[in-house]
This record gives sequence, C-alpha cells and structure tokens, in this order.
Amino acid sequence: MSVVTRFAPSPTGFLHIGGARTALFNYLYARRHGGRYLLRIEDTDKQRSTEEAIAAIQDGLAWLGLEGDAPPVFQSQNAERHAAVAEKLLAEGMAYRCYLSQEDLDAQREACRAEGRPVRIRSPWRDADPADAPADVKPVVRVKMPQTGETTIEDLVQGPVTIGHDQMDDFILLRGDGSPTYMLSVVVDDADMGVTHVVRGDDHLTNAFRQHHLYQACGWSPPAFAHIPLIHGPDGAKLSKRHGALGVDAYREMGYLPEALKNYLLRLGWAHGDDEVISEAQAIEWFDLPQVGRSAARFDFAKLENLNGHYMREADDDRLTDLTVERLGRDLAVDADAVRRLRAGMAGLKARANTLAYLAESARFYVERPRFPLENPKAAKLLQGDGAAIAREAGEALADIDDWSEEALEARLRAMAEDKGLGFGKVAQPLRAAITGSNASPGIFEVMAILGRDEVLARLTETPDHE
Repeated sequence: MSVVTRFAPSPTGFLHIGGARTALFNYLYARRHGGRYLLRIEDTDKQRSTEEAIAAIQDGLAWLGLEGDAPPVFQSQNAERHAAVAEKLLAEGMAYRCYLSQEDLDAQREACRAEGRPVRIRSPWRDADPADAPADVKPVVRVKMPQTGETTIEDLVQGPVTIGHDQMDDFILLRGDGSPTYMLSVVVDDADMGVTHVVRGDDHLTNAFRQHHLYQACGWSPPAFAHIPLIHGPDGAKLSKRHGALGVDAYREMGYLPEALKNYLLRLGWAHGDDEVISEAQAIEWFDLPQVGRSAARFDFAKLENLNGHYMREADDDRLTDLTVERLGRDLAVDADAVRRLRAGMAGLKARANTLAYLAESARFYVERPRFPLENPKAAKLLQGDGAAIAREAGEALADIDDWSEEALEARLRAMAEDKGLGFGKVAQPLRAAITGSNASPGIFEVMAILGRDEVLARLTETPDHE
C-alpha cells in the first residue's frame, strides 16, 4: 500500500503552532514511506473561513516547506459529491431523514443533563414510516449507527481504543438546507483523495469512531488513525497565547528559522534517543508514529531559542545577510556599502545571536551611525566621565595608520593604553560604545576593519561628551 497522508486545516485563523506540528508529522510519515503528503483546506464554514486565513495558512506552510505534493483540495468545492454520498446511504437504508424539531432536540438534551447522562440524541424517525413525516419541517439526514456492541480502533499513537455503541448517536450527514456536515465531508474527501493514514490531534479521537463507521457504511476501507496529544505550556496547562499559542507567522517575525522551528516541533512529543539537533534527512529516516508519546508535550521558548541559535550559527552567511537586510530595510536605507559590511561581519554577528530579530538589531551599527544620546544605558555609561574623550583620543591615535588591519589597529591602541597607564579595557570599551552604540559586539578590531578608516574616524570624532 502506498502511504497517503493529509493536513486539513480550517481557514478560520492563522496556522497555529500545533497545526504546523501536525502538518510536519504527516509530511515526515509520508516521506519515510515514499508516499504522498496532501493539503486540504476545509473551508465549508463560509461565515468563518476567509481568504486572508487561507493565504496565511498557505504562506506559513510554504515557509516551513510543507506545502503539499499537489495543489490543495478545497472542501467547499466538493459539496455536491458529499451530498450524493448521503443520498446513496439513504437509498441503501444506511441513513434516514429525521424530522425532530428544535424543541424536541432541546428537550432531549435537557433530559440527559437532568439525569447526569452524556447528551445522546435518539431519533424516533430512525425506524418510522416516512409517510408520517410533517410537511412543514425540513429534515436533516442522519446516519444509522450500530446500537449494540462496541468498536475498537487500533490507533497508531494511542494504541487500541474501544468505545461502546451506546455512547454514540446517529449524527447528522446533511443539514436541513441540504448542506453536508463536517463529519460527512471529511470522510468522503479522505476516501476520494486516497488517504491511508489520518494523523491529527487527539481532540479528534472521538470523531474517529463516527468516521470509522461511516467508512464501513459507504463500503470503504477505513484509514489507519493516529491521534497526537496536544501541546501544553511549560506549566502543563492548555497552550495559550502567553505560552506560545501563536501563528507560524509570529514565530517568523520573532526571528526563528524554519528549519529550527521544524526541528523543535519534531521533538515536541517525539524523540530519537538523546538527539536534539535533527536534520530533515534524519527526521525522514527515523520518524515513525509509534514513537510519538501519548502525553501532552510542553512548549518551552528557551529550548526553541537555544535550538534556533544552533541553526543560526550553521546558516549560510549570504542567506543571513539577505534576511538581515530585509529586516533593517523596514526603517533604514540599506545601501550597497552597508550590505557589503553586513556580509563581511556576518560570521562575527551570528555567533552571538539566537534569533534573526536580535541579529538584525545587533547588526544595525554596520548600516547607520550610533544616535546620541545612546538608548543603551550600559553603552552610555561607558562614555561617561572621560570615556568619550578617550574614544576621541583613540581616533587621533589611529589617524596616521597606513595598515588598517585588525592586527595593526590592536597594536596601536594597546600602545596608547600603555602610554596612558590604562588597562586595555578602559580604551576598548568606550571605543566600542562610540563606534557601535552598544556595550556588546563582535571583536572591536574586526568591526573597525570592516567599517573602514573613514567611517571609524568619523564616528570617533563625532562622539559627544556625556554628563
């Protein structure tokens, strides 16, 4: 059997971080088995589905490299097919028209709650004569679920899960206006797309039993199911915005690399020994559903940031330069000379950065001169007292150097510090603040060599005194 998986988001909002992990697991499982990974947009809720959400989901998946192996299927375009399946079930006696009024439904629900029982709708129209149907009620179509016995699903993550048929009711296939329900549409689309493995969040586990029966009623072989535990916050509570329940676009804006985010999501609930850094090739080779844990995974921003730092240091300098220029270009004019400086200094910059946001901010001094008074209080303190004067004096000491190399710059400034009877840090730190506007940067001599003589001397000459 050729494996076919699918990711089926509802376009009612952004691509949630949990949805991204589900897409990743579907992608990896299909890749490992040489199968296909498909995308379906479940846009049947026209009141809540938006074009903006569809675009955001597709953009997020593209950024992660999880677009799908074929153009996406839009569920709303298959409504006639879904309804036709329901009509076929009616004709075969596997479904029936139900004329229960809203008042009847409300009364059943109230009775269940009053008796402390789960709400289960029991329709008298299951075996009634259609000739007795009221003329003024638009019926829904319900599937005939088995009423005795039980069903066991061999879930690839949860293991065998059993439910008694008395716990399930005859769910609706078609609404009173003839439109198909989610439960019907999902089964028909999965069958038509040839989906062999349904990998999704465990909040859908109860749906699996209904869908399993609907497959059988239609005469189709049910797919294998794998229900993944949800992601929780570090405190064990359900993931919320304060924990990181954000859209993938938010993580992109915060400066995480897609390969780092995928690696982190992979490790949320799945493990391969003690391996933390796992390439996509390794993930495809190693990933399997039985290795997914049955308990909720806990999201940890610190671990994500540390992992992202690893990928930042491994990333190509030209790629990081382009990403940095993109960020800085939002509020700065980044000319060709600035791009050259950024590329030349990228190795030193990325060694200190865990996110693209930090990288761009720490690289700003290669694009524009520091603005005084400095916003960085630690850097401003370095220019207090005689700090600014020392920085300007350093500029004077460097003015006649012909060899503007890191080695020559260091030798001249160390000689200056020795002549003044100062520790070298008393010269280097004010120098750093005056040139970069920060108290932390790549090696100051590397920075000076990349900026060049004219720019460095101009910055030191223009350094104002600080009170």
